Amino acid sequence: MVNYKQMKNKQIYKNLLYLILALTIIALLAFISSRYFFRVDLTSEKRYTLSESTKNILDTIPEVAYIKIYLDGDLPVGFERLKDASEEILNEFKVHAGEYLQYEFINPHEENDPEVRERIFNELYEKGLNPTNIRVKETEGGTSQKIIFPGALVVYNGIEFPVDLLNNNPGLSAEVNLNNSIQGLEYKFINAIRNLSITNYEKIAFIEGHGELNDYEVGDVTRALASYYQVDRGVINGRVGSLDNYKAVIVAKPSLPFPEEDKFVLDQYLMNGGKILWLLDGVKVNRDSLQHGNTLAFINNLNLDDQLFKYGVRINPNLIMDIQSALIPVNTALAGNKPNFAPSPWWYYPLLNTNDAHPVSRNINLVKAEYASSLDTLGGAKNYIKKTFLLASSRLTKIQQVPAFISLSQVKDQPSQKEFAHSFIPVGVLLEGKFESVFTNRILDGFDIKGEYLFKERSSNTKMILIADGDMIKNDVRMTPNGPAITPLGYDRFSNQTFGNKDFILNAVNYLTDETGIMSLRSREFKLRLLDRQKIRDEKLKWQLINVVLPILLVVIFGFIITFIRKRKYT
Repeated sequence: MVNYKQMKNKQIYKNLLYLILALTIIALLAFISSRYFFRVDLTSEKRYTLSESTKNILDTIPEVAYIKIYLDGDLPVGFERLKDASEEILNEFKVHAGEYLQYEFINPHEENDPEVRERIFNELYEKGLNPTNIRVKETEGGTSQKIIFPGALVVYNGIEFPVDLLNNNPGLSAEVNLNNSIQGLEYKFINAIRNLSITNYEKIAFIEGHGELNDYEVGDVTRALASYYQVDRGVINGRVGSLDNYKAVIVAKPSLPFPEEDKFVLDQYLMNGGKILWLLDGVKVNRDSLQHGNTLAFINNLNLDDQLFKYGVRINPNLIMDIQSALIPVNTALAGNKPNFAPSPWWYYPLLNTNDAHPVSRNINLVKAEYASSLDTLGGAKNYIKKTFLLASSRLTKIQQVPAFISLSQVKDQPSQKEFAHSFIPVGVLLEGKFESVFTNRILDGFDIKGEYLFKERSSNTKMILIADGDMIKNDVRMTPNGPAITPLGYDRFSNQTFGNKDFILNAVNYLTDETGIMSLRSREFKLRLLDRQKIRDEKLKWQLINVVLPILLVVIFGFIITFIRKRKYT
């Protein structure tokens, strides 16, 4: 007979051995996890997986980045989701940055003194954070307006960089805007950290000398670009190599023809890998004459048609008229009466749709254009150039050929679908690949080209963006007793909306100069899994029974089964 005491001791030793083995395995796993970090992201869109470019920036950040997020306190459900998503992404950042990244959530309403709170709000606005009004429910049952700042300040080396966390496109629902905001969090935070940690800024330049917009007319976007680059302005003057030190150049609404020498400088800059953002008017409209009632629109000759054609694109000599348009003030009073100006839709100011499949134009508001033309891309020998349309008109568009008379009286006309029969006419295009020089097989001795050069007939891989509207980058300038006052780019005082012009221009320049791949983060897509509201209404009772009655019924059935089993076992 086996000794019971020996069996008991043997079982104790066995259990003790299992315990020691389990503790050893736990300690080994803890040691391995402290030395080697890994996570498993089970989401289909890899929602919690950082990109390699983000990891590289965080792994090499030289100084501490401190992030203050102004999303705390009593917030609506949507903004709570935005707050939670921000905390999740920043926790992922800390895994790679360690102590070099710190953050905190701040409630700007925490201060009880109204004057102090107002001063805090003004400081946040002056630092670049845009407020938004929301309705909140009071405890008594009513509602009130509340100002919140859905943004953050990234502080690095004593410098603050504002980050707007909320995408607010009026054409989209609140759920879609919130989802788009969450999608862009990684890009917005890491882009701010990267810009602040850069020690040597890349240089970009605005081209002058051909009647381009002056520094006041592009003042707002210049100020925004200065957070990323050293921004210069200057004339080419036919000197080869004058653009070699610039990562990208911007040609902003020239009004005078380009001489062949300047075209050659731009051409060879492109052939040597330079990037160009063109914002060109295909049609010239005299706006001063239009204030008196009517004007003439005619072709804007910039002497660039052959060059753009060689690169694979053409600006057509026409004007886009769009039902989806911005407003202008029009005198609606009868002749002889006191003027009465009222905002009216102006078909020549189309609000352009953006291409959500590309990082330059993804998840930004409608872009306002003024007297824009259509674009054509060319096939045949240009097939080695990849073309991606970034901006297009709406579903109801009319093409106005020029020369043509434009009259303010057109605001009184009722548009017909038969007239506005075109759809999604392209206005902005990205060209990527190897370009051919427009000066191939041309005699260059007759040109007054300055400086020495080695002519290149074919470029390396490079890219350019062409927009068939020069006003897209132009901000309003008001003269005040203190000097010129610059209005934010994209702000429309008649509709009190801010369109996506500045975001588009910044994205365009950043994409042209991006070598880290960080812009690809703007292409990330999180699927929006919304409930079917119609199905909820139609099947309300069924789902109420499933969610309320079924759990209780399952508990009761489970209790009866357990009781029955116990009776059978112990009776």
